[in-house]
Amino acid sequence: MADRLAGKVAVITGAASGMGLATARRFLKEGAHVVIADLNVANGEGAMAALKDEGLGAQARFIRVDVAAEADIEAMIALAVADFGRLDILFNNAGVGGAFGALTDIHVDDWDYTFDVLVRGVFLGLKHGARRMLAQGDGGSIINTASVAAFSGGGGPLAYSAAKAAVLNLTRAAAAELAPHRIRVNAICPGPILTPLMHGGRPDQVQVTMKDFLPWPEIGQPDDIAGAALFYASDDANFVTGDAMVVDGGLMAVGPGITTRTGFSGAPKGWSGANRGTTGEKAVVRKRGEGA
Repeated sequence: MADRLAGKVAVITGAASGMGLATARRFLKEGAHVVIADLNVANGEGAMAALKDEGLGAQARFIRVDVAAEADIEAMIALAVADFGRLDILFNNAGVGGAFGALTDIHVDDWDYTFDVLVRGVFLGLKHGARRMLAQGDGGSIINTASVAAFSGGGGPLAYSAAKAAVLNLTRAAAAELAPHRIRVNAICPGPILTPLMHGGRPDQVQVTMKDFLPWPEIGQPDDIAGAALFYASDDANFVTGDAMVVDGGLMAVGPGITTRTGFSGAPKGWSGANRGTTGEKAVVRKRGEGA
């Protein structure tokens, strides 16, 4: 095993599957202790069982967390400190697809849900992660999951793109504020990554669809994000803060335009709702005219 994170304690939200779980596994193999935080208890228990089978379970803990609930974020940080003694790395990674449909069809509740998870969740993680790191007095690394959708329209559904743009700006603002305390704040901007959130149980179909948009021959994998997170978490990134690393197989190099080039806004015309991803909660789907 490598030891780039030996002695470090990390907390990762949305860590029971996809990019979060891949990053948790990578951090554990690099010597860190990791708190796996996720809303989906079944996925969390499954992740812990898998890590135990790999000989990594003793270094890990699972806690159910709703990232939009401040008390849950506080409990998550408290668990890391209680069981492992400190907090060195926080990866605000939890995400959902969120509101979908045409601009004129999106319900305000779906919009609010999207921003609660994708933006409020990052803010709360930053707030309480920074509090702990400031109290320790020896710096730390906070990583936020943004998206290539943050850079332009057409990279994803409207509400999702707007929320990820907010994450990007929040990352930079927090980096400037926390830099004097040696707390680094950076963002990873994934392109198409083959996770349960993205493929929704249809990985083969997603790979066929995305091959027409990506210069790279294959779609991204969760381990590609884990590698980026490891760089930001390690001392190799000691002088890097306020950065946004694009991990997208060249998608931004040619321009995303996924929604404009396909006419796809996350749902067939006349439908809207909210994609709740791998949270274990049921998606909301409505026909035009249902509700306000």
